Amino acid sequence: MTDDEDQVAGLLLAAGGGRRLGGRPKALLEHRGHPLVEHAVAVLRAAGCTRVHVVLGARAADVRDRADLPGCVLVDNPDWERGMGSSLRTGLDSLTGTGARAALVSLVDQPGIGAEAMARVRAGYRDETSLVSAAYAGVRGHPVLLGAAHWAGVAATATGDRGARAYLREHEAEIALVECADVARPYDIDTEADLVHLE
Repeated sequence: MTDDEDQVAGLLLAAGGGRRLGGRPKALLEHRGHPLVEHAVAVLRAAGCTRVHVVLGARAADVRDRADLPGCVLVDNPDWERGMGSSLRTGLDSLTGTGARAALVSLVDQPGIGAEAMARVRAGYRDETSLVSAAYAGVRGHPVLLGAAHWAGVAATATGDRGARAYLREHEAEIALVECADVARPYDIDTEADLVHLE
């Protein structure tokens, strides 16, 4: 990975078991005729990420069987039940040594965030010290871009379902916010009521 466009890898967190969805893994929820994990990968690719790592957890074997994810690096998180923090640590660890200088981190359960918002955040990449986040009416949200210089710090503080939240709070002054409210809707697919957002 020497070309500028290859220095930002896509990192999709898709390990959740959908506890509040009756135990249906979010990666396998159907959206526009395909598993949600396929849609999320396509968004990262459309935003310019040629390398995409996908962290799997709940029913990982089923996701591998049912989702068409050519060219992706599929990473199993055996501790997925401990929350998103463990998936973020697993994903960042999988990128170590690949030549990636930043990770564009996306969540599988946010189909309202499309390629335009992803590309805006990705465009904020400068070097491995970059910290970039989408904002919605000024409020920080997803996706986030984590320069490689921050990966160890993020991994050290990523626990439970908090992901990079604690680290980003400590480094608020360094984060470049990119407004995305005009092109994306940052809802999560967490409960049965949220399924109305799927098409």
